[in-house]
Amino acid sequence: MLSDFLLGNYTDSEKRTGVTVILAPQGATGGVSVRGGAPASHETELFRAENTVEQVNAVVLSGGSAFGLESTAGVMKYLSEKGFGYNAGAYNVPICAGAAIYDLECGDFAFPTKENGYAACLAAKPIRDICGRIGGGTGATVCKLGGMFTAQPSGMAVVTAKEGDLEMAVVVVVNAIGDIYDPATGVVLKSSGVITGKRGSSNTTIACIITNARLSKAQANKLADVTQDAYAKCIRPVHTVYDGDTVFTLASGKVNADLMTLQLLADRLCCEAILRATNSVE
Repeated sequence: MLSDFLLGNYTDSEKRTGVTVILAPQGATGGVSVRGGAPASHETELFRAENTVEQVNAVVLSGGSAFGLESTAGVMKYLSEKGFGYNAGAYNVPICAGAAIYDLECGDFAFPTKENGYAACLAAKPIRDICGRIGGGTGATVCKLGGMFTAQPSGMAVVTAKEGDLEMAVVVVVNAIGDIYDPATGVVLKSSGVITGKRGSSNTTIACIITNARLSKAQANKLADVTQDAYAKCIRPVHTVYDGDTVFTLASGKVNADLMTLQLLADRLCCEAILRATNSVE
């Protein structure tokens, strides 16, 4: 499944933080969409269609808020040792993008370090369906309209699908201020029990769409952007001024696929991943 990619996790269950790394050592076309008003992110400007770099080597989904972005340096170290990256002249520079959730109030103050990012790379394996309080979702929580007093545990999930030659996975870390809804029925699945919320600080849902489809940078950005609709179907409220909601795309370019087909599949998988991430833990 998605043989050009690997996924690794580092989990600190004691301090309740961690990091998830998606590796594309040979490079993949990247896209990104940021809709939340308070993102903690790294190298997202490289995804603009008009900018030079065409291939991305890794996406990092971490805990630790902006502190956790340190973990991207460990991923770059790992890729550099393997000789992967953008040929900048005398050296290859690994292209590693990332986004982080705010989980600093879930346990002791902690964040994934450079060493933890490197460890996640060493643990990387072929992509498969998984879920739980692992990796970047170790300290994730939802339902925080009443602040951390109403927070309920969440996590991360990976959901995969194959349609003919087309392969796709969606990785999501759900750390939302909002409540969780079933997108098919509109029934609330996890709720803070609060109608009008106060300022929340511990938020942000981050995800990565991984596919073997052939996409331009503009198409990869569009796919990331429309998949934000899956957030809106499952999380309410979403994309608030206190969220940093972000979706990445990584496409290896092995098969042709209609963009509408990709959009529908990514939306379905992202919704399923959000539900698995939030309902697999209590």
